Amino acid sequence: MAQEKKGRRQPLYKSFVHAFEGIAETIRSERNIKIHCGMALLVVIGGIILKISTAEWFTCLILFGLVISLEMVNTAVESAVDLVTEERRPLAKKAKDAAAGAVLFSAIMAAAIGCCIFIPKIIAFFQGAL
Repeated sequence: MAQEKKGRRQPLYKSFVHAFEGIAETIRSERNIKIHCGMALLVVIGGIILKISTAEWFTCLILFGLVISLEMVNTAVESAVDLVTEERRPLAKKAKDAAAGAVLFSAIMAAAIGCCIFIPKIIAFFQGAL
């Protein structure tokens, strides 16, 4: 954050408070991040049931962080653009569409990697159960 009155920086813990407020507000107010969090929860449940490896857990955690972080950046871009203009402007559309596209691309890649991790385990799970 910028400096507060009298040229003094805010305490470090306040930066963390603001960051956690940003996460909480985004989850409260944005439908898509709720979907991403729900999917992450399903992956965690699936990972526990299917006993994915440590490397697979790390991969999933990195993908959760990537997709959810990009969704928060997308929300920030959309909010900043809306703050500046309510008019339909080509550059505003470009900024919003690019941010949304980044989230979509990361979510598609995460889903593809998730399929590579989980489909063989699901097949093995059901073959073992038969």
